[in-house]
Amino acid sequence: MSTSVIALLHGPDKPGLVAKTAGWIHQRGGNVLHADQHLDLDENIFFQRVEWQPSSDRELDEEMQSFRQLVEGELGMQLRLARSDYRLRVAFMVTKEDHCFHDLALRHRAGELDADLIGVLSNHDLLSDVADTYSLPFVHIPVTKDSKAEAEARQLDWLAENKIDLLVLARYMQVLSPEFLEKVGCPVINIHHSFLPSFAGAKPYHQAHKRGVKLIGATAHFVTQDLDEGPIIEQDVARVSHRHGTKELIERGRDLEKLVLAAAVRRHLQHRVLVYGNKTVIFD
Repeated sequence: MSTSVIALLHGPDKPGLVAKTAGWIHQRGGNVLHADQHLDLDENIFFQRVEWQPSSDRELDEEMQSFRQLVEGELGMQLRLARSDYRLRVAFMVTKEDHCFHDLALRHRAGELDADLIGVLSNHDLLSDVADTYSLPFVHIPVTKDSKAEAEARQLDWLAENKIDLLVLARYMQVLSPEFLEKVGCPVINIHHSFLPSFAGAKPYHQAHKRGVKLIGATAHFVTQDLDEGPIIEQDVARVSHRHGTKELIERGRDLEKLVLAAAVRRHLQHRVLVYGNKTVIFD
């Protein structure tokens, strides 16, 4: 299949937006492969994801620039464009737990994640052998209270040198500083082991057990400077009872964490996630 263009756009709703974008593609000889839209009635904001194959005689860069002029200029909307032939460069950050790391790496090996895995950053060296198993470079940068600023500077240098497009916190148990997030230059996806906004922060399974909850969950979200409050991409839950101790909650939770994080990463790689304010629109 030839290269396609993927557009994510949003802005104030007005009549004829779908017809405008579809008509523009048709007039230039393109073929729409996917189109999905959503209207937030409360905010009067229109959201759309459209993917199309340009006519064979169209230069892709020129096609994208012309579409940008339509959307941003004529329609007055915000736009993000991507090419289907560009594989995002992804890095992991890990600490000691390996279940999410294994799951994502195995999914990539099986061809489920259309991206290039570039390497792994860690504040401990326990998972270096795991990285070797997947032939991934492993960079150990210890982090202490006194060395945090220096360690994050080294991490940022590595991310910049390797031109990382997406950073995945696969159970990285350090809070990233505001300075790090300002400079990282790419989206950061985290998996939190609870159904946010419940039980944010440390040891959520212990919190859940003490509270006697009947559901536990996992949440994948974009990282912001507000701890565990970034835009949510994916969530799931499992039913539990008074018979389940903390150990059982953790075991059940790990299964959820793997599924939820993988779904969030896959949707981001497929350019199906549009962030608006502190929420997301996830296109089918």
